[in-house]
Amino acid sequence: MGITMSNGLPVSRLINVTINMSPLAAQGANLNTALLLGASTVIDAGERMRTYGAIADVAADFGTTAPEYRAAALYFQQTPQPSTLCIGRWAKTAASGVLRGGALSSTQQAMTNWTSVTSGAFKVNVDGTAKTVSGLDFSAQTNLNGVATVINGSLTGATCAWNGSKFVITSNSTGATSAVGYAEAPASGVDISAQLGLTSTLAGVPVQGIAAESPTDAVAIFLDRFANQFLGLAFADTGVTDDQHVAVAALIEADQKHLYAATTQNPQTLDTTVSSDLASRFKAAKFKYSFTQYSSATPYAGVSLFGRLLTVDFNANNTTITLMWKQEPGIVAETLSTTQANALQAKNCNVFVNYSNDTAIVQTGVTPSGIFIDSIYNSIWFQSRIQTDVYNLLYQSPTKIPQTDAGNALIATVIESACAAAVNNGYLAPGVWNSGGFGALKQGGALSKGYYVYTPSIAMQAQSDREARKSVPFQIAAKEAGAIHSVDILVNVNR
Repeated sequence: MGITMSNGLPVSRLINVTINMSPLAAQGANLNTALLLGASTVIDAGERMRTYGAIADVAADFGTTAPEYRAAALYFQQTPQPSTLCIGRWAKTAASGVLRGGALSSTQQAMTNWTSVTSGAFKVNVDGTAKTVSGLDFSAQTNLNGVATVINGSLTGATCAWNGSKFVITSNSTGATSAVGYAEAPASGVDISAQLGLTSTLAGVPVQGIAAESPTDAVAIFLDRFANQFLGLAFADTGVTDDQHVAVAALIEADQKHLYAATTQNPQTLDTTVSSDLASRFKAAKFKYSFTQYSSATPYAGVSLFGRLLTVDFNANNTTITLMWKQEPGIVAETLSTTQANALQAKNCNVFVNYSNDTAIVQTGVTPSGIFIDSIYNSIWFQSRIQTDVYNLLYQSPTKIPQTDAGNALIATVIESACAAAVNNGYLAPGVWNSGGFGALKQGGALSKGYYVYTPSIAMQAQSDREARKSVPFQIAAKEAGAIHSVDILVNVNR
């Protein structure tokens, strides 16, 4: 047999080309989504949170009477409409262990597959005890709800239910020791563990039961597991006490990356002589990352404010907003006396209020500290934008950012780009700097671009910082554009 010749030497012997693909940029936090925490059992303690893009999706899961739906409806009624909403499970009471079977196809759901079973059986562990479910006769059943009923006749310590697509077994106990394991083949009888979709290869991960959670404990879990997936937070539950609202707000205040909305229906909020109401307590604590809204009509009015606020496209031009003057679709506006309106304003409590010209507006869009909600929201974005952009500069560099003036200049350029984006979206604007200066900036000096980034020379860096491979400390002066909320007009008439 002859020798087969190749097409020639590889070109890489002479010209070797290697392609290095930079990693995908890290994504910043989701700043346009709110999270509603509710006690409905639709979402179990293992899954914890679901994301919805429309109110119809919420209704499909929760129906139209659940608190989660009522709050979500106010959120999605806003204009422009927010794109996403998260709903999370708060274990207000102790929760049971759950095993959710795999979804059955329409073919698998056909009753001919089930009516032929006259001696079905399976094993399942409930609360640490093995249970054998046997003697299952489905021959007389006409739907899968009936199949679940037959199983319940033999199953002890737990309940089986058909939810329209899968079988679910829930322990009758609650708390940390409540648990349901995967179904297994029995010692005798016709094994239907796989037919039920409850085996380890078909079912979801078993959900351990948990003890009842305080609102603060629940929020801490979501801040730990889902922190970057939402910005606004509110409870879809009227059972949260004022003390619990204050505790949650204190946690959010320490977090400084989210906003918390608490709606109050207490008429004492309208009374200037009362200082024990929720709005007064929030103001006394000078919370900046939480806010209150008074509404006699609905316990979820603050969620509507989130629906309006969390629609800002920070990458577009002139898109930042103030909540003052905005609308709250679905909320009945309050008709207040001047004294009552002044009481709310003195307590830095927001309200959707009627005016005498047949209009209703949000007033005043402020946090308990007196800083406006939009200022806090914009600052959260600004911090996230700078942090993410500088991270990606270092993360995506194919070599390194040198510890030199040139290397620090690269970081300064990224920071300036974020500042320019803040001017473009309307958060920052040129103005006078009224605080202490640094670098070339003096108090009373003009910020002609709306911002100033000071980068000290690398020669000024401490040797210990250099050996720790730190950059120089950058300083940013940023001037908010602000917003006009009221107008004084003086008219002089001469005859």
